[in-house]
Amino acid sequence: MSPSEDFPYPTRPPRSTPESRRGVPPKPRQETAPGMLIDRDQEIETRAGRTVQADVYRPESGEPAGVIIAWSPYGKHDPAPIGQIYPTSGAKPEWMSGLTTFEGPDPVFWVPRGYALVIADIPGTWYAKGPASYASPEEAEDFADLIEWAGTRPWSNGRVGLTGVSYLTVAQWRVAGLTPPHLAAINPWEGWSDTYREVARHGGIPETSFWPYIWERWGAATGEIEDLEREDREHPFFDDFWASKAADLEAVTVPAFVVASWTDQGLHTRGTLEGFRRISSPQKWLYVHGAKKWAEYYRPEMVEMQAQFFDHFLLEKSSGLESWPRVRVELREHYGVGSFVDGADWPLPEVEYRALHLDAATGAMRHDLVSAEATASYHGLGDPFLPERVVFEHRFADAVDVVGHARAILHVEAPDASDMDIFVGLFKRDAHGEIVPFAYYAQFEDGPVALGWLRASHRELDVERSTEYLPVLAHRRALPLEEGHPTRVEIEILPSGTRFAAGDSLVFVVQGHDIKHYPKPLVHARHETDINRGPQIVHTGGRYDAQLVIPIRGA
Repeated sequence: MSPSEDFPYPTRPPRSTPESRRGVPPKPRQETAPGMLIDRDQEIETRAGRTVQADVYRPESGEPAGVIIAWSPYGKHDPAPIGQIYPTSGAKPEWMSGLTTFEGPDPVFWVPRGYALVIADIPGTWYAKGPASYASPEEAEDFADLIEWAGTRPWSNGRVGLTGVSYLTVAQWRVAGLTPPHLAAINPWEGWSDTYREVARHGGIPETSFWPYIWERWGAATGEIEDLEREDREHPFFDDFWASKAADLEAVTVPAFVVASWTDQGLHTRGTLEGFRRISSPQKWLYVHGAKKWAEYYRPEMVEMQAQFFDHFLLEKSSGLESWPRVRVELREHYGVGSFVDGADWPLPEVEYRALHLDAATGAMRHDLVSAEATASYHGLGDPFLPERVVFEHRFADAVDVVGHARAILHVEAPDASDMDIFVGLFKRDAHGEIVPFAYYAQFEDGPVALGWLRASHRELDVERSTEYLPVLAHRRALPLEEGHPTRVEIEILPSGTRFAAGDSLVFVVQGHDIKHYPKPLVHARHETDINRGPQIVHTGGRYDAQLVIPIRGA
């Protein structure tokens, strides 16, 4: 269906029906469970005439409660068998009850503490009236209407909080910017805030697996849903459409407990940290871990932290929140092992940005300038006569922490092409010569330190938004590679936090395809690029001062 004045997005029939996904047509009713009343299938109409379908879990005493909302496309009826869907996620079954829905809070934990939980199917999904749109201004307005509905119920104390992982956080960024009067606190837990830069186009390179996959998770409906794949094809650059799917972070003023990870590179890491950095909330806290996102959300110690936050702002109880550091980040040593440091802000103010200069002749990175020019070549799509990648390495003489944003400045050319896709990765090598593994993308245990991407034709920077540590691409037009000489490009490398002992090395990889590969249907960021042609050349030294700029703490 084509866009209309009332609904400005193209739509398509859903991939599945609610019934095919174990849904049951709504039947408003009240049920009981130990210590709680459950109001099933509550229909709430929004200002636009769409509806939300919600289940409400509340204390059986009937006393007004603080309200927590989980706004989800995954189905309020659908328990969260995360360990079944993603068996290597690390989320243990004993950490959640059978009432827990996917990526949302557990009523069995929250209701006895004096909370009402509203688990909502967003408009247009499942049996809620739509059409459905995703990460849109219209969806945010619908969400704001639900917040105001929940904040004015007899069973509500008038203070509403938001929580949930991934899409349940994407929606938090959007609605918080509308400042609904009854919204008192948000708990964004790993969710993108800029759909174009963080999901659809990494460095301008189209991500090719997420939209087709997510239909199966978001797409159960009785009516039309927004056609995300069509929109992705029709909007290759950052235009007004994509701007409408980026959160107005500076408009967010509500208290926020933001949780990010170093491990969701290519989906949530960048957007969550940008969310914390840019929101205007006077009361905000950041916790960054190096583990898997679903496991951390449900880990009992982290649920207690969520409770401390909401007890303070929704129940007005003394909870120990006053002693929290503003920022706490994990410095990883290897998979599953790390230690935390506290900071005053993000990025950590004490970090220094230091340039390592690349030498293609030796494969080294060093602090001093490289005077002699040299080149290293690889083949973008694979060729038996050229290497798959170029590798540079720097060995640390002393222990250091690399924590924050990194960036690469390269001089590249592709003699057989007018454009090229560049994939870069950072790895840790220990003193024994072994690559050190880290958690990656919520399921894997052999990940990198950090990743970056760039389609060279998208190299133009947004000078107003870029900082000394964060190059932000404009994505407004395509600029072909310069003819006759190398093209200078600057590549954002996503934030990370890693501890290096004396003798450990930082490894910088440059290649023409994804750094990590896993068999389908395992979910991770994929870029099935088709623009690379022939050899790709990296120039270093002399006129072509190639650099890796890294954030150093403690040396």
